[in-house]
Amino acid sequence: MDTVKVKDKLFGLYITEDKILSRVKELATKMNNDLAGKNPLFLVILNGSFVFAADLLRDITIPCEITFVRVASYEGDSSTGQIKHLLGLTQSIEGRTVVIVEDIVDSGFTMKELLHMLEDKNPAEVYISSLLVKPGNLKVDLDIPYRCFDIENEFIVGYGLDYDHEGRNLRHIYQVME
Repeated sequence: MDTVKVKDKLFGLYITEDKILSRVKELATKMNNDLAGKNPLFLVILNGSFVFAADLLRDITIPCEITFVRVASYEGDSSTGQIKHLLGLTQSIEGRTVVIVEDIVDSGFTMKELLHMLEDKNPAEVYISSLLVKPGNLKVDLDIPYRCFDIENEFIVGYGLDYDHEGRNLRHIYQVME
């Protein structure tokens, strides 16, 4: 489909599923090489990154662990920039290599706050992995070594990303149309 309607907004095709899956496979290969011998803990941020994480982790071939956490900073179609809660991290990350798996880094405020929360738990190192990054909208300095796509400051939906809780199930990524 070239366009989809989610709630009250019309979205146009932005990134196809084939292009996403190809890029995710490339990213997994890079991680397999970079993180070999480290037994990383992949910290998957729910809800938006579940599709990206599933595809990415099927291509991770090194020994690793996976856990899921929830943070909240979006309301409707804009980020509040503040984590309301971090739920689900029940294991120790002290001395571990941690890879955050995120769907999108927008302003960067949420990620920066998450990094501060994790820092208190004394990991050996923390890497950020994101399906999408909006470099033109970043308000904080972040090192994001594992990213699939840099995108413009458009509101998008699909492949796990939602608009007000709908559209996560779309296979492609769509951007809002004016």
